[in-house]
Amino acid sequence: MSGSKLRYQLQAGGKLCGELRVPGDKSISHRSIMLGSLANGTTRITGFLQGEDSLNTLRVFQAMGVEIDGPTQSGEVVIEGVGLHGLKAPTGVLNVGNSGTSMRLLSGLLAAQKFDCELVGDDSLSKRPMRRVIEPLTQMGAQIESAEKGTPPLKIHGGARLKGIEYEMPMASAQVKSCLLLAGLYAEGETAVLEPAPTRDHSERMLRGFGYEVTVEGNRARLCGGGELIATEIDVPADISSAAFFLVAASIAEGSDLTLRHVGVNPTRTGIIDILRLMGANIQLQNERLVGGEQVADLRVRSAPLQGIDIPRELVPLAIDEFPVLFVAAACANGRTVLTGAEELRVKESDRIQVMADGLHILGIDALPTNDGMIIEGGRLTSGTVDSAGDHRIAMAFAVASLRSQGSIRIDDCDNVNTSFPDFVALAGRVGLYVRESKV
Repeated sequence: MSGSKLRYQLQAGGKLCGELRVPGDKSISHRSIMLGSLANGTTRITGFLQGEDSLNTLRVFQAMGVEIDGPTQSGEVVIEGVGLHGLKAPTGVLNVGNSGTSMRLLSGLLAAQKFDCELVGDDSLSKRPMRRVIEPLTQMGAQIESAEKGTPPLKIHGGARLKGIEYEMPMASAQVKSCLLLAGLYAEGETAVLEPAPTRDHSERMLRGFGYEVTVEGNRARLCGGGELIATEIDVPADISSAAFFLVAASIAEGSDLTLRHVGVNPTRTGIIDILRLMGANIQLQNERLVGGEQVADLRVRSAPLQGIDIPRELVPLAIDEFPVLFVAAACANGRTVLTGAEELRVKESDRIQVMADGLHILGIDALPTNDGMIIEGGRLTSGTVDSAGDHRIAMAFAVASLRSQGSIRIDDCDNVNTSFPDFVALAGRVGLYVRESKV
C-alpha cells in the first residue's frame, strides 16, 4: 500500500446520540510542550493531543535536547524543562510536518537561540506564507531566510540579540501574536502586540500559568524579556475545533441529542457556538468550570432547523478554523448565508474557500466563493465524490455533510485527518456517524 491515499465513504442519513469526549486541544497541546521545555523544573501534562501536528512539536524539542516522556496512551506527558537558555543545537533539520502553528511559534523561540537551525515542513506547509512572522521578527533583530516567496523552509541564524518592539498586526492572527510574545521572552525591553480583532489567547494564559507576567489591555498584549518560566501542571481540555464537527452534525441530523464532555470554551474560541446559535442551533453549556486557567464545559446539542445568516465579522477570527464545517451547516440551512472578512481561509492547509465551494457544487449546493468568504444558498445535498485537497478539516466537514445528503458521499485524500483528530472514524461511529475507510 506504499504511496496509497486514504478515502472515506459515507452513506446518506443517520443521527447522533450519546456522549463523547473528543481529543485534546491542539493549540494548548503545542504550547504546553514549548513552554514546558523552556521552563525550570518538571512539567506534567494530561489530555495531550496525540495527533501528528502536536507530536511533531514534541519531537522538535526532543531533537534540541529536551527530555520528554510520553505521551502515554491516556495522553500523559512529562517534560524535564531546560530553561529559556538550555536548548541544544539539533543535528539535522527540524521537521514540523503539516503544522503551521509549530513553524510560526517556533520561529519566535528559535530566533533568539545561539545556534543556527532550519525549520521544514511537508508539501502543504511549504506553500504557506511566513512573511507575517519573518518581517516583525526581523524588526526585533532576528536573522531569518525563507524560500523566494516567503514560504518554508526557514533558516534561522543564531546569535541574534533581540530588542522588544511594539507591533501592530495588519490582520488578526493568534499565531503571529504568539510568535512575537515568545520572541519577547528573550528580547531586551518590552514587546507589545496590537491586534485588529480578538484572537485566541492561549499563549497569554499559559505564560501566566508558567509564572511569566503578561499584561493585556484591550487589544494590546505585552511582556518584558529577561524573566523565567516555572514548571507547572497542565490539563488539556477537549478541542472545540474537533468538537465543531459534532456540533454541526448533531444540529443538522434530525433526532440527534449529543453531549460533548470537557470541551474548552475559552471565549476567544467560541465563535463556532455563537454562529451556530445565531443560525438557530440548540446548544447548551453545562457544568461550566475553570481548569488550569481555561474555561471548560460539557456541550449538549440537539437537532434544530437552521437559518441562513450574515455572519458577523467580529466572530470570524473566533471561528477561523471551524468554517469548513460551518459551510456545511450553511448548506443545510434555510436561506442564504454570507461570510466576509475571512481571507485567511485562502492560506490555510488548503485554499479552504475554493476547495469547499468546489465540493459543495459537486453535492448540488449553490456556493459562490469571494475573495474573503463565501455566499451559500441552503439546499438539498446530493451524492458525489469530493477532493479534500489533503486538508483534514475539509475531509471531516464533508463526512458530516453525509448526514443530510440524498446519496452516498466519497471523500478523497483524507490521510491528514490524523494531524488534528486521531481516531475520528472510531469516535464518530460510536455516536452514529459511520465512516468507511479504504486505501486507493
